[in-house]
Amino acid sequence: MTTNTADPYGAQAHARAMAGTKVESMPTLPPWEAEALPAGVAPQDMLWAETIAPGGYGAKRLSRGARVRLTDLQGDACASVLVFNAECPVERLNVADTVKVQWNAYLGEGRLLLSDMGRVLMSLVEDGAATHDAFCGASNRASNARKYGEGDNWGPHPNARDRFALAVAKFGLGRKDIHPCINLFKGVRIASDGAVQPHVGPFEPGRTVTLRAEMEVIFVLANCPHVADPRPDYRVTPLRVDAWRGPVTAEDDPIRNATPEGRRAFLNVEDYYRR
Repeated sequence: MTTNTADPYGAQAHARAMAGTKVESMPTLPPWEAEALPAGVAPQDMLWAETIAPGGYGAKRLSRGARVRLTDLQGDACASVLVFNAECPVERLNVADTVKVQWNAYLGEGRLLLSDMGRVLMSLVEDGAATHDAFCGASNRASNARKYGEGDNWGPHPNARDRFALAVAKFGLGRKDIHPCINLFKGVRIASDGAVQPHVGPFEPGRTVTLRAEMEVIFVLANCPHVADPRPDYRVTPLRVDAWRGPVTAEDDPIRNATPEGRRAFLNVEDYYRR
């Protein structure tokens, strides 16, 4: 039977008939009904379960202590990430300080994502990918247009910056709030002569990265091709996101105490929440 969706009643009937439909890329609501929960996580602790489509985006406000596991399902996802202090979004990820304070430009397990106020927004507690990028930032409309012929939000080649704009708008933020991002699952190395060497795969499917929220954060993702991807085609595959409640980082946590600089950033967080 066909439904005339030009008629309001027909459109209503069609919309209601879609209830329960599942597609490859969509959020699971409630999140504890996801098909495969992270090992050891109680259903009631699930906060977010979503598969982000190629060219898609996602965003969530996460409580302090929450864990976020990202999975590159098919080996060609690119998770471009923004992070904000949820209580005061003028505080946000500072990629330059993240690199400078830790004396290391390459992200990996045990590294911290630092804010522009000297606090730890998130920690990388598990890294099964080892190909990340803190140099190149996000693709934009112009960069995608040069590579693919068009790059606006509504065509077949959406860019990360425009996807960020849609995501942050859900929290009352605008384009002026879109800060430099990090890219997970797509790596960049700097050669001895200063040349940028992209490592974009495709890689083995199923690689994961797990982050821990050290503050209450707004966590934003865009899943668009890396801006330095040399391939001529728009190549990106679905990205899985699972988030769940977890304990606030303890004083004896090894990541917290790994370096004097990191410990100071954690002390700044603890002072912020000392109320």
